[in-house]
Amino acid sequence: MTMTPLRRMIALPLAGLLALPSAAQEATSSSSQLTAPDRRITDEAIYGDHSVYQATQDRIQALNDGGRPVRDYHLSKAQCWLDVSFHEYSRNDRSDFPQAALDQSAQLIGAMEQGAAPSDDTPLVNGARRLREDLWKRLGAIHGTPGFECAQQAVACGEVELVHAGNEFNQQQWRHAKPYIQMAEDLTNEAEALARNCTPVPQNLTLTANLLFDFDQDTMGRVRIESRTALDDAFRRVAEEKLTVVRVRLVGHADRLTARPGGDYNQRLSERRAMAVRQYLIGRGIPADVIDYQWRGDTEQVQACDGMSGAKLKECLLPNRRVEVKFEVQRLDAPARGPALPAP
Repeated sequence: MTMTPLRRMIALPLAGLLALPSAAQEATSSSSQLTAPDRRITDEAIYGDHSVYQATQDRIQALNDGGRPVRDYHLSKAQCWLDVSFHEYSRNDRSDFPQAALDQSAQLIGAMEQGAAPSDDTPLVNGARRLREDLWKRLGAIHGTPGFECAQQAVACGEVELVHAGNEFNQQQWRHAKPYIQMAEDLTNEAEALARNCTPVPQNLTLTANLLFDFDQDTMGRVRIESRTALDDAFRRVAEEKLTVVRVRLVGHADRLTARPGGDYNQRLSERRAMAVRQYLIGRGIPADVIDYQWRGDTEQVQACDGMSGAKLKECLLPNRRVEVKFEVQRLDAPARGPALPAP
């Protein structure tokens, strides 16, 4: 049998081949259990099994649509287990391998759907022979390296193909294992090349906080305690996730009231507030050269408080007496570069 290497993307070879009755799809959409091998003798049973594969593929697609990248190790591995299961099912493999491989895919999918950390193990399902220990070691050596970010997909599929080859060896010896060994070799070579040439892609994020000041105040000591929680949370996240701070943008504001004479009083007040926050961030470990600050006076009110006066008016206008803080940060799966910030 001539094999064409599968490209491990979010598209099964079965996509486009199946014309499934909607009843069969509905009957099996929530299950990953195939028909017992000795009962795969009717069109209804085969259609039902195809709908199981399609439903599993749809779950992988949903994870990708939800933001898990195609290159992700566990998503790729779920896809590759699904591929080899369907491949052997289509070749009329009546052993336990198609179900066992499908089970591995379903287990990974289930863990990802629940937000759990899936296992990195690659079990030798159906008693597969462990062939080509050299390839297992080469693939294992890529795990945990900075280059793994770029090689995840090839590593995952290389490991699955080694199990596939070991299963074929048990069933029909080397002649049937050889095409899958070749695929595993190609994937291992690809993974090593990708890892060598990998430059981790930053993931850009923005963390925000609004610091709210008491009326006519411009020091960090007069910032409302409840509004500092978001700022502390941002610092905590930067420290815990080892994020790189690329830029911090500050914008100072004042409410529409004027405590003292002077047409530009609120402009100066909003400037002093922005400068106070800047100095505070520098004291917390943010480099001064990554902090930009501006001030807008009372030109950007977010709460009007019409019809109010006195102390109630001042309290109502609190959201206008703010400094907007935006941390532009990057996450690298490789060790982060940039200033390491202390935990709050």
